[in-house]
Amino acid sequence: MSINFDVVIESDDYSVDMQSGLETLKGASEATRQIATTIIERRVPQKLSFESKVRTNLKKSFRGSYGQQFSLDFYDEEAKKRFRSIGKQTISELISYFINEALYQESLQLSGKAKNVLKNLGEDLEGKLIKQLQKSSLEHLHSVANNFNKDVKIRFRKNQDTKTTLANLGKATYATLKPLTNKNKIEITASITRLNINTGNGRLLVKGEDETVAFGFPAQKQYGELKFAAKQKFSDNLHSNNGIPSENWKTLKLKAHTQRTSGGQIIKYLIEGFNDA
Repeated sequence: MSINFDVVIESDDYSVDMQSGLETLKGASEATRQIATTIIERRVPQKLSFESKVRTNLKKSFRGSYGQQFSLDFYDEEAKKRFRSIGKQTISELISYFINEALYQESLQLSGKAKNVLKNLGEDLEGKLIKQLQKSSLEHLHSVANNFNKDVKIRFRKNQDTKTTLANLGKATYATLKPLTNKNKIEITASITRLNINTGNGRLLVKGEDETVAFGFPAQKQYGELKFAAKQKFSDNLHSNNGIPSENWKTLKLKAHTQRTSGGQIIKYLIEGFNDA
């Protein structure tokens, strides 16, 4: 029982440096196994072994830049049962979600079923998994991107003709793996575009900008202690802007500090409160 993926590495001659290529494939294996194991077994694996219930297997390579197929396989009856109840599509959505969350990127829109699985995992497991991904597997996955400035993507292979890109990786996403926290407080005017009501994490669009940016709170405890009325401001802003043109979106005035790449790009706003002045 398996789910099929591939890794595509940008290459003009259908070849790739072997050491970096193998490191990238290792990262793809580690990341997908860590995410799937967390979903199936409701625990974040600290080590991945050959005896694990969830493992990856290499399949055939293919032309088209440089491509390598692999599968995520389940070797335990309980794991297979849980996998069948969740489904390939939902697991692929959550793999995309967690990789992109760990890299502070916008992810694909989750289906209702994927949202329910995520909710049932709980905020503690979600946070631990993201930290585990950031430790080493995503660094391995970026080996070709970092060393040779070649873009990499992971795709879900629903069938021979239908493939969905789950994550796009490159120099820019590699830079997010070692964020620098800037404690200087700033004030922003922004609209909420996505919100996890359990963790307080989401994405926002700063007024005048074109791309959304991740946001959260300096500590999980701080979000948990926010008063209902304050939390409601975030969810109300999100709901009030659904289905209307972005130029008409309502905004919130927020106080925050930031996490940035070494080049100064803001990759996450850490919300400290509202600017009601």
